[in-house]
Amino acid sequence: MPRAPQPFGLISAGFAVASRSEADLSSSTNKRIRVGVGGWTYEPWRNNFYPEGLPHSKELHYASRQLTAIEVNGTYYSSFKPPTFKKWHDETPEDFVFSLKASRFATNRKQLSGAGDSVSRFVESGITELGDKLGPIVWQFMPTKAFDPEDFEAFLALLPKKEGSRALRHVMDVRHPSFMTPAYLALARRYQAATVFTDSDKFPSFADLTSDFVYARLMMSDAQHKTGYAPKALDAWAEAARTWAGGGLPEALPCVEERAKNARSTKGTRDVFVYFINGAKEKAPAAAGALIQRLS
Repeated sequence: MPRAPQPFGLISAGFAVASRSEADLSSSTNKRIRVGVGGWTYEPWRNNFYPEGLPHSKELHYASRQLTAIEVNGTYYSSFKPPTFKKWHDETPEDFVFSLKASRFATNRKQLSGAGDSVSRFVESGITELGDKLGPIVWQFMPTKAFDPEDFEAFLALLPKKEGSRALRHVMDVRHPSFMTPAYLALARRYQAATVFTDSDKFPSFADLTSDFVYARLMMSDAQHKTGYAPKALDAWAEAARTWAGGGLPEALPCVEERAKNARSTKGTRDVFVYFINGAKEKAPAAAGALIQRLS
């Protein structure tokens, strides 16, 4: 499967996470780019990210003041109640964003067209208690789930554009190579669903634009580097994020369709979400902090 070529690969690095300041989000471009990690509860982070002795109950408060977004993985496995989402809202800064992984019961099934009840249960579980901090909803599919155009369109048609008065944004995390086809891209664009871009060599890696925002999950961090990614790689990802936010498509990233068609499909500035996920997960906060520093 194709993966992002150099300069996005791994080369050497060093960085210590610093708390973000108001200047970090001062420009209009930076306000459109969100950078974070997956979750905030991870034992190794208590040795290299969280201050020594920080109560576990304060970890979200701390992490949300170092990063600009967090992707919540727990919502993929379990149901949460409205007070929990409200608590997350109240513990984080005004400009913070949560991306939520939708329930696996909606996506891990043979026939996606039958996922209506699971989709509704998740969307109506109280996620809008996050208010303006509700970011994209990620629908993650098993690596064995192949592209079936009719069934996949039936699934896309189940995804609501709103919950109450709150507009919803949806992201498809497709993990089977059969999705690397213009037929899938056309469907995603028709339903205004973004598609995860990943640098992983385990999953399909393609940067074709299918919505008016971009969602990247970077999964190739390496424990030998203090920031997971090398300085040159982080420089390249910062430039890619700026290009996406400005309405362009980074030249170095692989695509299914020609770039001219991608440019016609989505126009104008975009919100961009970049998450450091998996790989050497203990390095994810440092990688995110280093990228925020480059964007500030």
